[in-house]
Amino acid sequence: MGRGKIEIKRIENASNRQVTYSKRKNGIIKKAKEITVLCDAQVSLVIFASSGRMHEFCSPSTTVGDLLDKYHKQSGKRLWDAKHENLSIEIDRIKKENDSMQIELRHLKGEDISSLHHTELMAIEESLDAGLAAVRKKQMEYHSMLEQNEKMLDEEFKRLQFVLQQQEMAMEENAMEMENAYHQQRMRDYNFQAPFAFRVQPIQPNLQERM
Repeated sequence: MGRGKIEIKRIENASNRQVTYSKRKNGIIKKAKEITVLCDAQVSLVIFASSGRMHEFCSPSTTVGDLLDKYHKQSGKRLWDAKHENLSIEIDRIKKENDSMQIELRHLKGEDISSLHHTELMAIEESLDAGLAAVRKKQMEYHSMLEQNEKMLDEEFKRLQFVLQQQEMAMEENAMEMENAYHQQRMRDYNFQAPFAFRVQPIQPNLQERM
């Protein structure tokens, strides 16, 4: 008994739709690989799932870009609008500029300069001299900044030393004043407790006065 014919319409059940997509996608890619090997054909296949995920296959003997160029030439259809063409031109310009800068950087490092002309070597020498002068200037600025900071730190240290000495002298003066005040208070307390001075009188009269 053969399989029943499946009606071609959207599968409403999400789980069944995903299973069918996975199976059919693998089958289409398998067929693309087979026709590439059996018939020496150039095939490019791009599939986007409903989730947005992309699957692709391209024959090993070509690329997607080459196939699109062939399609553009044979169909006469414009695959790229002016905006994309301008963007492609800008990308190429940036790539060339980057390559030029890489070459110039190697030359500045002293690499690949054997084929350079005398004027080109002179230009590189001038660039190196200008760079060296800029580095030396920056180095001098850095040393000057360090010396200025060191001078500021030294002045701040001297100022703190002076403040510390002033505080120590003030503390010593306060201590001496407190000590003097203490002795003066002791003297006042002593004078208050002994207001009269006693004179010692002999018990026996002077014998010489009697004689």
